Amino acid sequence: MPPTAPHIGYAAALDQFAPAEVLAFAEHAEHNGFRGVMAADRFQPWVPSHGQAAFAWTVLGALGQVTTGDLGTGMTVPGFRWHPAMVAQASATLAALNPGRHWLGIGSGEAIDEHVTGTYWPETAERINRMFQAVEVIHKLFTASLAGRDAKHAGKYFTLESTRLWTMPDSAPPILVATSGPVTAKRAGRTVDGIIVDGAPLDRIASLFTRFDEGARETGRGPGTRVLRLHLSWAPTDEEAMANAMKEWPNGGLRFPRSDIRSPFEFEQLARLVRPEDFAGRMVVAADPDVHRAAIQQHLDLGFDRIYLHNVGRNQREWIDVFARDVLPKLVR
Repeated sequence: MPPTAPHIGYAAALDQFAPAEVLAFAEHAEHNGFRGVMAADRFQPWVPSHGQAAFAWTVLGALGQVTTGDLGTGMTVPGFRWHPAMVAQASATLAALNPGRHWLGIGSGEAIDEHVTGTYWPETAERINRMFQAVEVIHKLFTASLAGRDAKHAGKYFTLESTRLWTMPDSAPPILVATSGPVTAKRAGRTVDGIIVDGAPLDRIASLFTRFDEGARETGRGPGTRVLRLHLSWAPTDEEAMANAMKEWPNGGLRFPRSDIRSPFEFEQLARLVRPEDFAGRMVVAADPDVHRAAIQQHLDLGFDRIYLHNVGRNQREWIDVFARDVLPKLVR
């Protein structure tokens, strides 16, 4: 079978750019060969200098009007700022407006976004349990609403009184879960339509795929959709690319977990510990488009169905143009 063009989308950085800029960048990306947009549901930026944190669902609705590709949340977090019923309603409405284009990406959350309502911030295991119970509630609402009946739920973390979603697409949006650990990956395989990986070493990703597939087989589900958000730093020179990485995305060089950090100002202080050498093996920082192409191709060869690229610098249009010319046409599945 001859190779086919892979699904390479644009990861919109709502915590780095104003909404109107995001719309323009996404439209430019689609016109230059990118397929689809992924946008994370953030309440705060990682560092104060980013200066933005637009409401993801509003921006995704607008993106549906200026682009034609898929629209994914990467990720939204039911259970802290949002009751799962609200996430289900938002997702169903976006899917109704954009038939066949929307997928719902769900994560277990990070304190910088989710602590703002003042609720207790639990340990990782509880956050994951809450996430999967939220998925159960959303599944119930989607299934019942499509059948024209009410759903209800009474669980450890969430209660849903008898209700339904009155605005629904013809079919429910696929649900994907963000995972970085094997136990979560296997649970996802049992319950949802795919997984999202937010950058990880290749050997770890292969392990996540294996565990997801194990879970899927246990419940008779298919292989699922495999989505990657890949952070990178491209600029005309290696020095500029590294400067962008250090200033705009010190996340890529952090050697410790960030899920309990509550403030962009706190994160800014911790980011001062990051050094250029910390990005090695964790994020591609380079001026040579072929270096980036090789890294993206490795992930495609591993089995990702869709990859959404996030160039961490402010040079979005220049990066889109270069990758459209020198990277996307050379990628194959």
